[in-house]
Order: sequence, then structure tokens, then C-alpha cells
Amino acid sequence: MTKLPETSFDESISKGGEFLIRQSGPAETFIPEEANEEQLMVRQMVKDFIEQEIRPNFAKIDKQEPGLTVGLLGKIAELGLLGTHMPEELGGMALDTNTNTFICEDLGPAGSFTTSFAAHTGIGMLPILYYGTEEQKQKFLPRLISGELKASYCLTEPGSGSDALSAKTTAVLSEDGTKYIVNGQKMWITNAGFADIFILFAKIDGEKFTGFVVEQGTPGLTLGAEEDKLGIKGSSTRQVYFENMEIPVDSVLGEIGKGHLIAFNVLNIGRFKLGALTLGGAKKVADTAIKYANERHQFKVPIGSFGAIKYKISEQVVRLFATESAQYRVSNLIQLRNKGLMAEGKSFDEAKRASAEEYAIECSILKVTGSEALDYVVDETVQIHGGMGYSEEGTVARAFRDARINRIFEGTNEINRLLMVDQLLRRAMKGELDIVSPAWAVQKELASMPSFDQPEGDYALETKAVADFKKIILMVAGAAAKDQMDGKLNLKEEQMLLMNVADMMIDTYLSESTLLRVIKLKAVATKKQDQEFYEAILRLLTCDAQARIAKSASDALASFAEGDVYKALSMGVKRFTKYPTPNVRNDRRLVADVQLKANAYTA
Repeated sequence: MTKLPETSFDESISKGGEFLIRQSGPAETFIPEEANEEQLMVRQMVKDFIEQEIRPNFAKIDKQEPGLTVGLLGKIAELGLLGTHMPEELGGMALDTNTNTFICEDLGPAGSFTTSFAAHTGIGMLPILYYGTEEQKQKFLPRLISGELKASYCLTEPGSGSDALSAKTTAVLSEDGTKYIVNGQKMWITNAGFADIFILFAKIDGEKFTGFVVEQGTPGLTLGAEEDKLGIKGSSTRQVYFENMEIPVDSVLGEIGKGHLIAFNVLNIGRFKLGALTLGGAKKVADTAIKYANERHQFKVPIGSFGAIKYKISEQVVRLFATESAQYRVSNLIQLRNKGLMAEGKSFDEAKRASAEEYAIECSILKVTGSEALDYVVDETVQIHGGMGYSEEGTVARAFRDARINRIFEGTNEINRLLMVDQLLRRAMKGELDIVSPAWAVQKELASMPSFDQPEGDYALETKAVADFKKIILMVAGAAAKDQMDGKLNLKEEQMLLMNVADMMIDTYLSESTLLRVIKLKAVATKKQDQEFYEAILRLLTCDAQARIAKSASDALASFAEGDVYKALSMGVKRFTKYPTPNVRNDRRLVADVQLKANAYTA
């Protein structure tokens, strides 16, 4: 496969959320097929670690055999994989974002160990990198990178989950001003059972939400029993209690009263990584489904020959291909933004933090998309396995249980959907994104005669469909915003409407990302059959996305528009959903048959 030239950072690269108001080009995306030799070597190293160290120990990990997970973290640290995203001067490897995305994806099939690894390297280490003092970075990060120390993240409380700022844990400055006295409790704390470092959030004087770095062994810090969970049973999850715990004032992480910045900015990259981890896990499960569909015979033929099974396999492939396309598109955008900021003089940590924050909307899309694609894949893989899917003898039942948490992790999918729209509107109000002009352009187009000219060129129909999807979102969101300005609507109270808009944003981003990938693949494809496979995926995705977007738009409009306005906007939905329905039966057969012939997930 011919390597395409690397994209450089310039103003042609989309800003966060800008995908909605501009046509993106394939140059700004990275596709997995472009992996270089070094990236392939790193990927193989991760895959070897999973096969040699994790897979043989799945049962022991799930039973939390004493010292096993800690030992595995030590072994993966010896490979340098706890610090691939950290600066070299602190002992890290400072690998680029795309390589780190590959690492996360390939660790996805590691079951409960994935949770322990992600909590340590992500929400456990990044707060110190992003907001720690130089002394805190030097004291903790080299030992976290080497695996000498293990980290956890203490945010959630019994009464504060999605509403993190309602936390009740308090920190009161002592009379002599040398320490804080902390009281409260945290729950669902991953890695708590073996953590040496706790990233803690508490309110100073009951008001100023602030981050702290707390070391295990501090008097007043105690742990609850291990939680008996539905899935990820091998990860340590405990409550953490603080009773008159005294910590020095230099334990403060970042600025007093600015703990929300730590929590929210760390969650951006956490959501991005979760998208990659769920993608990797789902691809492994889909691989299991394909192999079983070939092995299992009923009525004297493999069950993979049945249309009902082909549908399930093809749908798994379409969802995962789209998710993967979006994941590496965002990965490359973050990488390019990071390189550009560092070229402007930003420090390693400042550039990393700002790059993830820039694409917060896209990170939420990845988190939702990855976790929901994984849920679909594991559920249908259980179904393909039939009774064997319900047995603990194989890996399918474990994958089914483990998958469910991902729609709750890193902010629930409902919260992430609301955040997508909220951040988009905030950026528009700040003048960072001009949504008004494109929205007015859509209104003018609706008032004009439609064109009956057929688009021409490679993927012209799909390109037009994606452009039309964006017009529908602008039309619906613009009409809702106008009603809010007129006092007819309060968008903060219209969560169902906002969820409709978010779902349209997700489908649009997946469709465009897949289109960009297929365009790029055509430039480097070596076999016609390969491109036919990719084009079938693109047609199926675009067709289904159009149907979902039309439904979401219709539901949204019915919730606030009335009379002639509703009729006009409904006609707009019909006008912008003209992508012709392909022969979905043939396309699904093609997609499924390619994978069944390979006896593996290869998309």
C-alpha cells in the first residue's frame, strides 16, 4: 500500500465542532491502513503482551488473585507502555497520538486489565501532567511511568455522579495554615485496592471545588471492601473514606477552586481513549463471532451461510468500520493540533491539554459511538453463539458483562450527548464557530426551488448525503434556537430534543469519517475487491444513517414546531434525505462473505 504524505498543521484543519459547518477533506484524517513500520512493531508488542500475559490469566484476574494485576502493570511498565504519552524528560516515550491510539485499541481485548491500565495511565496520571507543579511532576510521574506507583482517581460520591460539582467531601485549612483536614467519602474508585496515589476532589471550606494529590498510608484514609460488580470483576473497585485526614498544603493540584477544570479536561482524553479501547475490544469479539459462524453447523451447513447471521456480521462490521474511521480521524486532528501548539511554543503538557480540549465534542462522540458499538457487537455475538454464548466456558459471556460499564464510564452516554450540543452552542455564542451564517443559508435554500441535477464523480452521492445531513442539523437546531430567542422554548429543559440533535451529530460524523476513509483507501487500494467491500460498507452506513437522522429530525421538530412552520421544516427533512437506497441485501452479503471467507475480522 502506498504511503500518503503526512498532513501538516495549518488553518485547513478543522477546529473542534467545525465538521458541522464545513466540508472536510481526506487529508486531515489518518487511517489505520497507513500505519508505519514503527507503529506496526508497537502494535505487535501490545498484542503479544495480551496473548502471553493477559489471555491465559483471564480467570485469575477476574478472581482478583492477590498481586496479579499489580504484577501485570509492572510487566507492561517494563515495555514502556505506561509512559508512551508522557514527556521523555520524566521517563516517558512521548509517542505521537496516532501511535498511542493504536496502543489503546490493541489493549481493548484485555478485559478487566484494560480498566486498571486506563485508570492508571489516564485519569490517574494526566491530572498531574496537566496541572501539577514541577515538584509534583518530578515526585510522582517518573514512578508512575515505571510502575513503582499505581494511581487512582477519586471523584464520584454516593450523592454526586454526573453532577460532580455537588460533591460533599470537604477540605478545611488548619489554623496554622500548613495543612488541609479532609472529611468525606468517594465510591466506585478504580484501582483503589492497590493504589499508591489518589487524585482527590474536595471542596475547600465546603465551596471551592479543588483537586489534591494524596498518598496511600496517609492517616485518616481507609478503604471499603471490594465491590461485587456485574462486570470488569478483575478490576479493583472500592469506596475510599477520609476521616480527619491531614494533608500538606502543597498537596493541592492546580488552582484552588478550579478543580472542575482538572476533572473536565482529563475526562476529554479519557473519553477519547475509551473510544479506542472499546473499539479494540469489539473487534476481537466480532472476530470470535465470525469464527464461530464458520465452525457451527446446523441443518448440515455453517450458520454463517444463513441470511440472518450474515446480517448480524455485516452490521457488526459496518458499525466498527465507522467507529474506527472516526476514532483515527479525531486522533490525527489531536495530533496535528498538538504539533502545531508545540511549534508555537506551548509546553508538552499545555499542548496535550489544549489539543484534547479543542476536540471535546468529537471525544464525546467517540465515547458514545465506541461503547454503543461494543454493546451491539457483544450482544449479537452471544446470539450467534446461542446457548454457548451464555456459558462461562468461552470468552463471550465475560465480554458481554464487561462491556456494559462503558456506557457509564467517563460520563454517561446521556451526559455526553447533552455535552456535545451544549459545547457546540457555547462555542457558537463565543464566536468560535459561525453556525448562524450556515443556518441562514439552509433557510434560504429551503425557500428556493430544489435542484434536480444529479451529483457526479466518485462518491458524489455520499458526499451530497453528508452535506445534507449537516443541513438538517442546522435547520432543526436553528429553528429551536429561534424559538428560544422568542421565549417559546427553554433548551436547557428540552433534553429529548437535545438528544435528537446529538444523535444526528453522531451519525453525521460517522458517515463523513467513513466517507473520508473510503476516499483515501481508493487512492492506495491494490485490489478492486477490497474497494468494493469498503464501498458496500459506506453505502450501508449512509443509508441507515439517513433513516436515523430523518427519524431524529422528525421527532425533534414535532416536539416544538407547529402549523405551517412544522410543515415547512418537515418538507426540509424530506428534501435533505434523498440518498438512494442501495441493494442492502447484496451489500450485506458482500460484507459478511468477505469476513467469513477470511475467517476473521479484517475490516
